[in-house]
Amino acid sequence: MFSSITPVDFQILDWIQQNLRCPFMDFLMPKISMIGEFGIVWLVIGIIMLCFRKTRRCAILMLISTLAVYCFGELFLKNQICRVRPCNIRPYLDIPVERPSSYSFPSGHTSSAFSCAVMILMNHRVGGVFALMLAIVIAFSRLYNYVHFPSDVLAGALLGAVFAVITYFIARLVVPPKRGRI
Repeated sequence: MFSSITPVDFQILDWIQQNLRCPFMDFLMPKISMIGEFGIVWLVIGIIMLCFRKTRRCAILMLISTLAVYCFGELFLKNQICRVRPCNIRPYLDIPVERPSSYSFPSGHTSSAFSCAVMILMNHRVGGVFALMLAIVIAFSRLYNYVHFPSDVLAGALLGAVFAVITYFIARLVVPPKRGRI
């Protein structure tokens, strides 16, 4: 399934390693990946948003969307597709994080990040732009750390965005938002 795209994926990953790798990024990128681990940063943002009436609906939808994308991406797709991670195909490479043992496609960090960021963007433009920038940095960290292929990250971003949009519109049909609230 991935035989035609994998060489291009490796070219992109190798370009990142050859041109962007430095001690500062080796320090920073694992930290950025860590805040995306289990959607921690998004859980914290969601909990904070739950505390305010104006953002409560968005927070609930964000958490629902993220749970749905986790179940579909992490529990179903990864185990059906079984794509080996680039760091495990090239185990001789020195990477700045511990090698994950799970499968690669799609990127769970990226799908949860984009699920949350797109939900925030659909509900609050300014906050959504900042959330989207964070999602992009988390997605890039997965490439920099050599634990995902670019196609894994792209699929994760698309999957997260689609789940956010579907959740948003289903919620609008089931329980329309009150005037003046998101």
